Amino acid sequence: MRAAGPLPLPLLLTWALLLGTAASQQCHPAGPAAVLRFTDRHAELRVPALHRVPSSLDPLYGLVRHCLDLIQQNPLPTELLRTALNEPGSVRTAQVVQYELGYVVCAAVALLFAVAVPVAGMCFCYCRSRRRCGGRLRAHRRSLGCRRRCLLACLSLTSLVMLVSASCALVSSQRVKGQMEPGLGAVPSTLRTLQQHLDNVPQGVQMAVDKFEVPQKQILSDLGGLSRSVGLSIHAQLSAVTYAALADLQDRAAELQASLQHLQTVHSTARALAAAQAELEPALRERRRGAVALLDDPRCTSCASALGRAQRLQLGADFAKVPSVEKVLKALAGLPRSDFAEMIRQGNGTFNSIPELAVERMAQLILDLRADLARTAEKVQSIADSFPLPDYTRPASEALAEAERRSRPYLREARRFERYRWIAGTVLCSIILLILACNVTGMALGAYGLSKREDPSDYECRGEAGAKFLLVGVALAFLFSWLLILLVFATFLVGGNIQTLVCRNWVNQEIYKFIDTPGNLPPSMNLSRQLNLRRDSNLSSAYRECKGGAGLWEVLQLDSSYDLDEHLRTPKYTADLQKRLGGFTVSLGDVRLLRSEGRQDLETFARSGLDELDYGRFQEELQNPVVQTSLPGLARSLEGLQKMQRNGTVAGRLAAEARALWHMQNSTVRAQEALVAKLGESVQFLSRLAPHLKERVRRTLATTASLEARLPLQAQQILRQELGCFTRKELRYFTQYLNWVGQTLREDVASCQPLATALDNGRVILCDRIAEPWNAFWFSLGCCTFLLIPSIIFAIRLTKHFRPIRNRLISTGSEETCPFHIPRVTALKL
Repeated sequence: MRAAGPLPLPLLLTWALLLGTAASQQCHPAGPAAVLRFTDRHAELRVPALHRVPSSLDPLYGLVRHCLDLIQQNPLPTELLRTALNEPGSVRTAQVVQYELGYVVCAAVALLFAVAVPVAGMCFCYCRSRRRCGGRLRAHRRSLGCRRRCLLACLSLTSLVMLVSASCALVSSQRVKGQMEPGLGAVPSTLRTLQQHLDNVPQGVQMAVDKFEVPQKQILSDLGGLSRSVGLSIHAQLSAVTYAALADLQDRAAELQASLQHLQTVHSTARALAAAQAELEPALRERRRGAVALLDDPRCTSCASALGRAQRLQLGADFAKVPSVEKVLKALAGLPRSDFAEMIRQGNGTFNSIPELAVERMAQLILDLRADLARTAEKVQSIADSFPLPDYTRPASEALAEAERRSRPYLREARRFERYRWIAGTVLCSIILLILACNVTGMALGAYGLSKREDPSDYECRGEAGAKFLLVGVALAFLFSWLLILLVFATFLVGGNIQTLVCRNWVNQEIYKFIDTPGNLPPSMNLSRQLNLRRDSNLSSAYRECKGGAGLWEVLQLDSSYDLDEHLRTPKYTADLQKRLGGFTVSLGDVRLLRSEGRQDLETFARSGLDELDYGRFQEELQNPVVQTSLPGLARSLEGLQKMQRNGTVAGRLAAEARALWHMQNSTVRAQEALVAKLGESVQFLSRLAPHLKERVRRTLATTASLEARLPLQAQQILRQELGCFTRKELRYFTQYLNWVGQTLREDVASCQPLATALDNGRVILCDRIAEPWNAFWFSLGCCTFLLIPSIIFAIRLTKHFRPIRNRLISTGSEETCPFHIPRVTALKL
């Protein structure tokens, strides 16, 4: 690009203006300060969502649910519930039995167990007292060992399963106890939180409205630096082209000043050279005549070589023939009439004062914008003033307070019942563990006694102790079996109905459908009226809308009278601000670069005829020497000839002639040569400037005039662009604030999502955290209870094997069985 030369100034001006326009159309990127931060003081009123926590007992929970689905296969009894809620006295027992048929069957089984097992225990005690049950084996057989091992294995397996079931029952019972207290405590706290949520809607709305101070402070801060920022932007984008035009104008002024000096130099130097040549010519002629006569003298030895140069001893250049510059000087007489340096300094100062000028001329605009912002704050306050929600949420708040008041006695009873259940469950599980300990101890002692006994008919204390431990376990099982089955059935009846009647229908939304069906609930339990729902809405649709994040005004009867999106439209609050910024105009680019006097000076300079001078004639004369023969060369030649002369007279004359030439060279010719060099410099400068003078001056004048005309327009365009960027930036603040207000009102302050979250939390607490371990408890305890029957049978059968056998041998007619048969001795009658 350097090889191509510098860009012409008009092209530079056009390029700079286009570049400034493109730059002005791009706003500065928003930094971190452009993102507003709002503190949320309503977060403490949120209802945290609870979720089902995975557990190691999940397989057991699933098994219990499948068992309950088999026991209770009937759907939600809508007719029975409708009758029970509206006319409790007309509920028929047959309907309840029909729905609870699976539980009736289980109740019959539990009753049979509770009666049969204790009766069997009493029969066993009677038989033991008559020595008919649980005694000793009467004979030893080969199959006794196999039967004993089978009984040991069966009792061990039964005890192991009972141990696992008892452990699961204890763990489940502890989980129920751990979840019951916080679960019951969450009911009133959630109701109070929901009531607080509804009661604090006006304060929450006002809090959101008061947060307008965040964007207001930011906008006021931006307004404080708006005018200077606009001025600096105009200055930065127009500085390149303005400084280029001022530099070009300064170059033209310097060329005018230099041209005047060189023209005066040419004029004075040419006249001085002409006068000097007029004086030098007679002296040269006299020297030529004397030198020629001397060198032509026959007595001058070897002087013919210098004779030719002596004959050319005459003037070379004739400066009387160079063109006269008086006409040009006459045209430029009195120039420059204006002070270009002062003019450029003033133009530069005016341009550099644009930022301060912008601050001064935009001061009233800033005041008006501050007033508009204050009126906008009043408009934002109308959001809180027109928010109609408190009047509609009062019935729901009163219903929540009433629900909390009525729930307290039921919660106290539930805590008391849970405490009794936990104590009974822990005691009975401990008894089961005690029975298992008796079984294990009895089997261990009995097996050890068998290993130490050599004769089956011998008495062995450890085997006898093992049999007694087994009988103690049997006695405990008979004694507490009816308590175990009663606890199992009671917890089964409660937990099973909660799972099949409530939880299962809660998950599949059947409960909501039942509540939504007109006539199912009595008028005192009309939730749609108590919650003030829309006439075309019901609990199911309200639940879905709340879960999806709808606002209370959308769920309640407010959708036709209040449109939040309409109240949060950005143009509603920014119309005045946009109108004032869009219609603002101010002149900031009036920079006078060239006054009329300076323009006339440059036009006179261009018309002065400087380009019409015959610089070729100047160059021709400047190429000629002042004297055609070099005086120093001729003088040195004469001095050399003087040394060669034998004639003293001739030698003296040659020396005198050489001294005269040196004197002429030093006194006259050298001064004229200096004048010629000075004249050559001036002529060379003028000859280089003259061909481009008119074009440069025309271009400078055109550029200056164009720039002076376009600077105000360009400054105005940059002003509009900067104000547009400022407007968009402030609109982003308004949009962020209004979006935050909408999000806060929908999700926190006036959101009905906490209601849906509370219902979901109730299902999680009741079904996932309480009902599942509750049902796992009775299921595990029931397994232990029913396994008491095989445990009793195996233990009674096994006690006989741990006691000594009455008759060791039995005759079978086999020699292998009785190898030595001795006949019984009988008495003889004489």
